[in-house]
Amino acid sequence: LAIGAKPYLYEPWYYRSVAKFNLDDFMGAESDASEAINLNPYINDIYDLRAICRIRQQRYDDAIADYNSAIRLEPRNRNYWFNRALCQMEAKNYDKAQLELDTVITKWKDYSNAYSLKAEYLHQKDTVQAEKWLDQSLKLNPYDGDAWITRAYMALARKEWKVADEALTKSLHFKPNNVNSYINRALARININNLRGAMSDYDAAIDLDPNNFLAHYNRGLMRVQLGDDNRAITDFDFVIKMEPKNFMAIFNRALLHDKTGNLKAAIRDYTTVINQFPNFWTGLSARAHCYRRLGMTAKAELDEFRIFKAQMNKHLGIQPRWSAKTKKEMRKRSEIDPDKFASLVVDDEPKYE
Repeated sequence: LAIGAKPYLYEPWYYRSVAKFNLDDFMGAESDASEAINLNPYINDIYDLRAICRIRQQRYDDAIADYNSAIRLEPRNRNYWFNRALCQMEAKNYDKAQLELDTVITKWKDYSNAYSLKAEYLHQKDTVQAEKWLDQSLKLNPYDGDAWITRAYMALARKEWKVADEALTKSLHFKPNNVNSYINRALARININNLRGAMSDYDAAIDLDPNNFLAHYNRGLMRVQLGDDNRAITDFDFVIKMEPKNFMAIFNRALLHDKTGNLKAAIRDYTTVINQFPNFWTGLSARAHCYRRLGMTAKAELDEFRIFKAQMNKHLGIQPRWSAKTKKEMRKRSEIDPDKFASLVVDDEPKYE
């Protein structure tokens, strides 16, 4: 109504943009913010709003242009400088991001987020330097959940499981709804043999995000190790419903069906995997064993002959339960290797929120 009555005023366009942003309509919010800027290009808050709409659409270069305008109008606003550096980082303009963060730190020495962001970038290259920046950040603000997450990721990358567990516990104290923190803490806890703690972390992650792939998949693997086979099948059913071509999950479910005596379902799952990976000897051996138990000797012999021909009678066995070594083996989510079916899954890249 206000826009209809007075379309030449910027305020109604701006307020409608705010409303759309709060409803997650980022394209609509951006469009209204652009109209407000056309009507009055001298209000820094509108550039900030449009920049954040663009960040939500992962258009970081456009957001940087908006922050350039906002900073020209209001050069003392710390958030604009920091958000612009963050956009430079997301746009992979790392050198520019570092220069801008140096400027932020020079102007605002007590701003802990700037130290954290520097550490986050540096830990890919120079972990010692990154830790110095992070220590500085945590000294200024020990209540910063994100800084503790960065500390945890550094520890996870070095397989310092106890340090990671402690850092994630601190971060969850300040950011209790962070799903990735629960998933990563579970990984750390498995490696320090706190299986009960890991299981409760996977449960917490699934309570917060019922469709979380990693939590269901890894909880399924844990349940296998703890002998909770029927509930492990439920987790793998969920994963396969989400990703019908996830052959690693299908093979894990086949083993569970095999173990719980549902041999026809096991053969069905084994066959799906073998059709995709014809030289997956572990799968062929397991299917042959199922055929034998069902008295389907001819089919069992066909599988056994395939293995014999390829392996010349080399001993084959199903991967054992987690040992100290296999427990520490992980695979990236995009890595498809049927021989790593018992490995915990981790994201290809750490997820920062």
